[in-house]
Amino acid sequence: MAESPQQQRIPRKLSFEQFQQFVLPHLTVGSRDPAPKLTLLVIFNYILRLLYLGCQWKELPIEKGQDGRPEIHYSRIYSAFRKWQADGCFDAVFAGSVLKLHQANLLDTTVIHGDGTTTSAKKGGDNIGFSGHKKVKGDKIVAFCDRNCNVIAPFVSAPGNRNESPLLREALPLVSRIALAVGLDLHGTIVSLDGVYDCRRNRKAIFNRGMVPNINANPCGRRSSKRGRKPLFTPAIFRERFNTIERVFGWEDKFRRLLRRFERLSQLHYAFKAMAYTMINLGHFCQG
Repeated sequence: MAESPQQQRIPRKLSFEQFQQFVLPHLTVGSRDPAPKLTLLVIFNYILRLLYLGCQWKELPIEKGQDGRPEIHYSRIYSAFRKWQADGCFDAVFAGSVLKLHQANLLDTTVIHGDGTTTSAKKGGDNIGFSGHKKVKGDKIVAFCDRNCNVIAPFVSAPGNRNESPLLREALPLVSRIALAVGLDLHGTIVSLDGVYDCRRNRKAIFNRGMVPNINANPCGRRSSKRGRKPLFTPAIFRERFNTIERVFGWEDKFRRLLRRFERLSQLHYAFKAMAYTMINLGHFCQG
């Protein structure tokens, strides 16, 4: 049965034209290793298949050749994934997807929405902590998207026991860096956040970058409202986050490899996340 357009929004497999346009210019190709039997497109699609299925590397379903044997061993695919991760290829592919969206006028950065999400960890590893609020052991990230649910900046990561409020000040330079790289003008952009990020230092950090904060006030247990001038806040813009950044995190759950963290090395898990956000952006670009 054919999938509906809503289900086909995020690509599960890249075509030759999509791979040539979005991915291949950012991949490193070794010159000393023996030439692979399969093309880079097939290897990249196998990594995408593992990202969607969430299986172990040795359980990755590999097509059979004419002799009835698997056309490639899973360890060769894993080696390619580790090489591209070490070379920063997945981050470059993500930045390229933001550039493509900007060139196609598919970005609406008049308002950007930010929020954090926590992923539980199946095993141990680095950058992991116990979140007393979520009651899980894992890590968290803070990401930003525009009004069209396009992820516009690399995420900042931290252990699960870290407070999200200071992470915003680490994420804002990444937003400015990607904006400068692709030519985005964020002057006057409204940054919409929830009450977790409500503090003077966060508002000042947003103002210093030429943007306007729209943060839901956090009463912090006060019985009466705080004296002084009220901060800027538009409830209608704040309600957009449920159809923007929260929807992006819902689409992230489509990639079963990201439902729980199985990698002990955090950089491998974050490489999968960068691939997922890239596929979300490319889905919007192909539809646009």
